[in-house]
Amino acid sequence: MKTTFVAVGDCFITRRIPERGYEGFDELKDLIKSHDVKFANLEQTFHDQEGYPSAASGGTWAMAEPELLDEVAKFGFNLYNVANNHTGDYGQGGVLATMQHLKERKMIYAGIGRNLHEASRPCYLETPQARVAMIGVTTSFDPAAAAGGQSVEMHGRPGLNPLNHKAIYHLTPETFKAAQKLAQATLINWPIEQMIQCGYANPFPKGTMPFGKMQFVEDENEFIETIPNKADLDRIIGEIVEAKRQADIVLVSLHVHQMTGKNTTLPAQFHETFARSCIDAGASAVIGHGPHELRGIEVYNDGIIFYSLGNFIFETETTALQPYDAYKARGMSTETKVGAYMDQRSANGTRGFPVMPEIWKAVIPSWIVEDGKITEVKLHPIDLGMEKSRGTRGRPALSRSQETLEYLAKLSEPYGVSIDIEEGVGTIRL
Repeated sequence: MKTTFVAVGDCFITRRIPERGYEGFDELKDLIKSHDVKFANLEQTFHDQEGYPSAASGGTWAMAEPELLDEVAKFGFNLYNVANNHTGDYGQGGVLATMQHLKERKMIYAGIGRNLHEASRPCYLETPQARVAMIGVTTSFDPAAAAGGQSVEMHGRPGLNPLNHKAIYHLTPETFKAAQKLAQATLINWPIEQMIQCGYANPFPKGTMPFGKMQFVEDENEFIETIPNKADLDRIIGEIVEAKRQADIVLVSLHVHQMTGKNTTLPAQFHETFARSCIDAGASAVIGHGPHELRGIEVYNDGIIFYSLGNFIFETETTALQPYDAYKARGMSTETKVGAYMDQRSANGTRGFPVMPEIWKAVIPSWIVEDGKITEVKLHPIDLGMEKSRGTRGRPALSRSQETLEYLAKLSEPYGVSIDIEEGVGTIRL
């Protein structure tokens, strides 16, 4: 009994697909539609200003007219994650409106809800051979965007399904002493020191210290240790266990920006820990997206982890509207229009995403699950047209790029994964 899967990364859509399509559209659409389960991450809210701009955003304040959901659906997707760093760009109103527009179109989604319970729970897709569950999670978000739980007295807060994490900064003795001096000079730790003096908090363990909201540890080596938040991890694992009871195959969608050190292609330690914990709990695949570029692939036990699939649709430059806060943050007049804002942000196309090749090349994986096991993984490279104009850049097409596949193979080597490349398609043999 086979079930076929295909997944893409971030969909940031701001323009309609041309009436007659575009070069490569039909071929890509046919590839996606040929599978049972067709996943995409929606990197925006979709509404007609039914929410108010939040004070903080995920970068660009991401809102698209609801009709653009129909444009995404033209590719054939039937399963969507909506938990990401842009979920809260237009507050709870934007979340609730997005949910309503998704429901009106009978689009199956996970990762957001009217409260933490709803945002955490899986959605289910019925296929001819299997029932498939999917849980949507994000590690990148403003705290105000996280869904809140209900109490016996009050309802919860609309928002996204969060995975928080803790970062511990290990410092050499010399650096640790310098940090202590800096803390004393700036009084950054005075509030907690005052609490300790009054008996409301415990003294710092020897060899450790806070630095504001950061935690420093004296060590022989310098590195950043990251750990998933236990309460969030336990809650999400509980949902995977329940989903496994109710479905044949479980997917976890994880939107994550954090990295190891300064290398944007290396997942953070807590990302790897979380993904492997999901597989251990019964998930078949963990689908990563968020950094807008590729990261490696790991085959772990009987599951597969895609640490990042990169972009699928990336039309941020032609977003229709930006709020007062966006212009104010760049020192621009609030009479400014979006095009001028994008020109300034990119220094007229000479910095940022427009000149970063890794942003415009990605991979679409497809795989088969047979009798509960993944039997085959194919990797299809795509190109989003970096060299094109702002008005046409960001649309995906199959590229059969040897270079993209070789790059992904290099990123996957540390996980012991080998990718065979033949005629512009990669294969992971299990």
